[in-house]
Amino acid sequence: MILFFISGILAGGLRSAVCLFLIFRLLPVKENGGDDRSGPQDTRLLRNGMITGTAGGMAISGLLFWAGLPDFCRMALEAVWISICARRWLKTDARMSLFVGVFYEIGVSFWQFLLMAGMGILFCLPELPDQESMAGQGAIWLIHLFLAGGAAVLSRKQDVDGKAAFRGVSFASVAGFIAVITLSEQTALALTDDLLTMWTVLAVVLMMSVLVFALNRQYEMEKELADLKSQQAQLLERDYTRLSQAYAVNAKLFHDFHNHIGVLRQFLSRGKYTEAVQYLDELQSPVREMADTIWTGDETADYLINSKAAAAASLGIRLQAAVEFPRHTNIKSADLCAILGNFLDNALEAAKQVTEPEQRIIRLTIRRINQMLVIKVENAFTVLPVQGSGGLETTKTEGGLHGWGLKSARTAAEKYDGMVQTTFTDGMFRAVATLSFNGVET
Repeated sequence: MILFFISGILAGGLRSAVCLFLIFRLLPVKENGGDDRSGPQDTRLLRNGMITGTAGGMAISGLLFWAGLPDFCRMALEAVWISICARRWLKTDARMSLFVGVFYEIGVSFWQFLLMAGMGILFCLPELPDQESMAGQGAIWLIHLFLAGGAAVLSRKQDVDGKAAFRGVSFASVAGFIAVITLSEQTALALTDDLLTMWTVLAVVLMMSVLVFALNRQYEMEKELADLKSQQAQLLERDYTRLSQAYAVNAKLFHDFHNHIGVLRQFLSRGKYTEAVQYLDELQSPVREMADTIWTGDETADYLINSKAAAAASLGIRLQAAVEFPRHTNIKSADLCAILGNFLDNALEAAKQVTEPEQRIIRLTIRRINQMLVIKVENAFTVLPVQGSGGLETTKTEGGLHGWGLKSARTAAEKYDGMVQTTFTDGMFRAVATLSFNGVET
């Protein structure tokens, strides 16, 4: 009796810990919808959640063992406790956490039953599938050791292919359904029709739950993508409005240029040199701005770089640019805005918080390497970027469009088989985007 009690509470703790780890890897954080779980903050929350979940799972198993209640009660209480721990520590959606917890408990119990029945048939053990036997306890711990091993393997893989995982779980569910159907044909164990019917129905429910979960994940991904596109459209509208204004100013300047030449010619032809110098002084500011302008040959890149350079100058930030931008490529202006515009916006926001004026610096590098375009922005910072569940999070508090910049840039880069990488060392933050491009005819 004592041995079964100890085995039960240990199995309950391990079962709860593995389920919380699966929820951590499967479900996004509710607050920001992120899936990238790699930061130290997330590791601490996972550890706290698993400790709490393990303690609760052991307590539930121990109490129900002494109370003599059936496994159904244990499964229900464990699922509820797991969902509470997931919401409290992992910040996941409570309903989806409960959904995963319920069907995880059903799945574990289902495969325990199948393994005990299989061992009973294979080794001619008529006491199986009774859990209150040494053979039954051996089957239970085989399942739990398999769960622990699977969680250990999964913990070493940062990126898990969702389609491959869906195929694997679907295959296991179908295999379990076929296995429970075939049990009705065996004669080695005395399995009642009601027992086989119950597990057959639960096998069908498990298969349906896998499909429902996959559909829900697809819906959440499409919803997040729609939100991202909406936020990106607002960011692009802001930059294109400024671009149109800049074109209007430049058009007016060039339109009036011949008039300025005519006025100067009149002053000089009449010997009014003082008036000519005064007139040139009035024109000096826009002429100086034109002389300082960076020309890449791409109108969108020109506007973004020069407008951000002007903004940096007004904030006392030095912007150093080394640009080699290819002309006539398949990179769309909207995607270039999403990458370069957001990189520079984030750099300006961080650099302006640096208190020492001489350390306020932004370095922009754009290089073409064969058919690869590399965009790198480096900036000084004082506030350490926050590593959250969705990658780097904004440190701004006023809301609005903040927090979508790097997501928008990543989405744009992926269109060109590229990626966005961020690092921060020695007081400098670096954002690098790599894109593959093709030339286009004009």
